Amino acid sequence: MTATADSPWVVAMAAPAAANAEVVGPKLARLAELQRAGFQVPTGYAVTVDAYLHFVRETRLDTAIAAELAAIGDGSDLDRLEAASARIRERFAAQPLPEAMRACFERAYETLCFEVREVDKPVAVRSSAVGEDAADHSFAGQYETFLGVSGLDAVDDSIRRAWSSLFSARAIGYRARSGLGAAAMPMAVGVLELVRARAAGVAFSVHPLTGQRDRVVVEGSWGYGEAVVGGLVVPDHAELDKDGFELLDYRVADKSVISVMDYRRGAVVERPMPPAFAAARVLDDDEIAAIARSAVAVEAHYGHPVDIEWVLQRGRREGDTIVLVQARPVTAAGADPTDPPQWDPVRYALRYGARMT
Repeated sequence: MTATADSPWVVAMAAPAAANAEVVGPKLARLAELQRAGFQVPTGYAVTVDAYLHFVRETRLDTAIAAELAAIGDGSDLDRLEAASARIRERFAAQPLPEAMRACFERAYETLCFEVREVDKPVAVRSSAVGEDAADHSFAGQYETFLGVSGLDAVDDSIRRAWSSLFSARAIGYRARSGLGAAAMPMAVGVLELVRARAAGVAFSVHPLTGQRDRVVVEGSWGYGEAVVGGLVVPDHAELDKDGFELLDYRVADKSVISVMDYRRGAVVERPMPPAFAAARVLDDDEIAAIARSAVAVEAHYGHPVDIEWVLQRGRREGDTIVLVQARPVTAAGADPTDPPQWDPVRYALRYGARMT
């Protein structure tokens, strides 16, 4: 993707600048770095921090936002937080993109569609705020992602919605209580090819509950991964030996919810799992090993334990790699990485503790 190389507002994920967290935020920078290291990640581009800053200045939203935030106090009044958040987000929704910016975003999306040879290609619009993975603060899960977005208008709308998620009530309150200012944490947005998923999930290069470094844990379910990472479904659970990737344990869950693409709505949505899939094993041995190998390879790349979000694309053949859509540092019990914790072992224990061996 080269058509956007001359714009400060859009950077192709394959471009060197996409590995700069100050330009595209840490989430997208890690993906770009992994792509340059040879891992398979979705094709796409980043709408840069500069684009967000230009938008709020050009539309004078920055002044309105500052006034709203000044009135919330210490962030302890939940009703005030919700009201301020709603007003700010309504302003983002009502404010159209400046003409030059809209033209730039449209060129970028059309370039992506042509690159993958699909008109109105469905994409994932992913938030990536500067500072969201800082060592002393974690904004995990506070900003929004939109899956299955298709068409110029819908992509533009989702970019503004992702920007506005910087001002969700939860994020505003967290920053207020932590003494952080929104101005220091601007938002980049990724517009990435939506990889058509047969299955998706997460994997950990160490055991996330016990910290065992000789284990790799893989969790997955049918369809897209939002139901898994959002905690809406209990996924299948596999554990492997880290050295030879021998499968040590596989537990088939009773999976009640699936994330699927709704082409009429142009979005990935959750619905009840079809009965035939609910108690069926999601991953075969080759697929589990491929996911585990990717987790261990990402750990080796960074030099510390990680958790990854993966997609098993439709049409994948035995021996093929899997697609990575996110990678984060993880601190598990007994581990000693240098990065901050991003995984909640309490939530993990509540889900699996009663049946861990």
